[in-house]
Amino acid sequence: MENVSESDDVRTSIIHLPDDCLSFIFQRLDNLEDHDSFGLTCHRFLNIQNINRRSLQFQCSLSLLNSPTLSQTTLAVNSDHLHRLLTRFQWLEHLSLSGCTVLNDSSLASLRYPGAKLHSLHLDCCYGVSDDGISTVASFCPNLRVVSLYRCGISDIGLETLARAASLALRCVNLSYCPLVSDFGVKALTQACVQLESVKISNCKSITGVGFINSSPTLGYVDAESCQLEPKGVAGIISGGGVEFLNISGPVSYIGKDGLVPIGSGVASKLRVLNIRMCRTVGDESIKAIAKGCPLLQEWNLALCHEVRVEGWEAVGKWCCSLKRLHVNRCRNLCDQGLLGIRRGCKNLRILHMNGNARLTTTAIEMFKLHRGDVTLRSEEVMVIGPDWGLYTRG
Repeated sequence: MENVSESDDVRTSIIHLPDDCLSFIFQRLDNLEDHDSFGLTCHRFLNIQNINRRSLQFQCSLSLLNSPTLSQTTLAVNSDHLHRLLTRFQWLEHLSLSGCTVLNDSSLASLRYPGAKLHSLHLDCCYGVSDDGISTVASFCPNLRVVSLYRCGISDIGLETLARAASLALRCVNLSYCPLVSDFGVKALTQACVQLESVKISNCKSITGVGFINSSPTLGYVDAESCQLEPKGVAGIISGGGVEFLNISGPVSYIGKDGLVPIGSGVASKLRVLNIRMCRTVGDESIKAIAKGCPLLQEWNLALCHEVRVEGWEAVGKWCCSLKRLHVNRCRNLCDQGLLGIRRGCKNLRILHMNGNARLTTTAIEMFKLHRGDVTLRSEEVMVIGPDWGLYTRG
């Protein structure tokens, strides 16, 4: 056997490892400081760091992903900053520009670099972004699954362009406080995007809900707080049959006493969380229909629903067998007999939010406590219920 001298021994180091091995090592570093130290070692290690970065956001962001993805700069992000960052991090999958208020339509041209790799894009409060910017997004980012455009200047035109470009990928869209979006834009979105799962249109005053008619059965989450909803629009929202969370709360509505009856027609049989807080005109027929037609309902916010009377409350008690949490704060017509109806039914009820009910006597409340020791009474009034939209936006 031939002897190998020490001088012939081939010495190796981490520098000799191939890029895929270095990437494997980088991905298993625990914290941001280690990532930065890795990138400062040499140009090759910096390149490994760059191609492994999947998320980017800034200190001003309104939609934080997780702390290791934060940019360390506290400067106002302008077009030049964004261009430099996106040319460096071209493998991003998640980008949040929320709160970057100085960006405009032309700033988004830099999206060409991560482009087709992006899965989620947050542009909340990017006031300078309009339809032209959204057209740029549509051109470069056809694989977007999540788009948040809270308080952007997008209109129906931009929304239709985006929906067509990302029709096979788009799942979650936030259009809250986008006053230029109407039912026409919503229709373009729901008809083009066959995998749509969640939509937020809260405080969009030009939306009645009819744009949701014949939407995809994958649509499970709709937040339409303070929209100009009409009965036909409410029926449209649930028409796909897959809605599990529905928020139609708020004082701005044209629903009427019987306007929510379609929810109980059987189309919304998968509904689990329903928020109709401050729907002051909704009456007993709507409540009875929902109680009978939504057997899976687990949480129901009826706070400030003043026209719900004894017949409605008794229907809740009789038919809402899966209900675990009920909100009845400040309901003017919840009286002792109505509370008795809830007490005798709702066998799975665990939490009852109740305060400011002037027609309830102390005796009725004490009797409820005596007979339903399994139910916790809470006086706080809750405005936001159900799952966080963030759970739908993992990209």
